[in-house]
Amino acid sequence: MEAIVEFGKIILPAGAVLYAMFLTTRMFLRKEYDLKLIEMKTKNTEITLPIRLQAYERICLFLERIAPKNLVLRVNTPEMNALAFQQIMVKEVREEFGHNLSQQVYVSESAWEAVRNAMEEVILIINDSTTGMTEETPSVELAKVIFEKIIEREHLAVDSALSFVKKEIQQIL
Repeated sequence: MEAIVEFGKIILPAGAVLYAMFLTTRMFLRKEYDLKLIEMKTKNTEITLPIRLQAYERICLFLERIAPKNLVLRVNTPEMNALAFQQIMVKEVREEFGHNLSQQVYVSESAWEAVRNAMEEVILIINDSTTGMTEETPSVELAKVIFEKIIEREHLAVDSALSFVKKEIQQIL
């Protein structure tokens, strides 16, 4: 019995020291892991931030290019009829969108959704404006109707998306 008490006198302090060492080592390793994680995130940010900013710039450029007022002025030629003008504008918007599809990887889902909604609204405005026009209708008439629809709407999804993207840029900086 005395041997068990003596054995206990040795084992209990040794166990307490061993447990304290375990806790100290675990805390040290956790701090090291956290520091490595912070270092890795910092390096990752240094690499991805310029790419993300470039993606946001391209999205802003895309939105500016498909804004109906800019699109009409850029694509319109006086000798074109309204239906050909409509087809060219819709094709231009879709091609611009296709060129910028990869940017969705670098922007938030809500920003990309706003961009997609803006593109769809622009196509809807163009197609709605063409209603009732024939092949004899000049492109200037379609441009006039598009500008009237823009004025009616007061606020376009393109403007909302552009504002949303700019706010998101400010948040990541």
